[in-house]
Amino acid sequence: MKKLLLVKEIYIEGFRNLGHIIVEKYFKIFAWFSFIMFFIVLYAFVYRIATGFAFD
Repeated sequence: MKKLLLVKEIYIEGFRNLGHIIVEKYFKIFAWFSFIMFFIVLYAFVYRIATGFAFD
């Protein structure tokens, strides 16, 4: 739980004083898109391991 709060604080601090609202919204959307894509890749990797895919 402590690590999750630390990640939340780093996320909030990263977007605190960016300035222009469009830039702020763009980076927030990009960050969420990156998190989602990372979890999709992680899911695909775990699925391949679970089904016995041969990484040759």
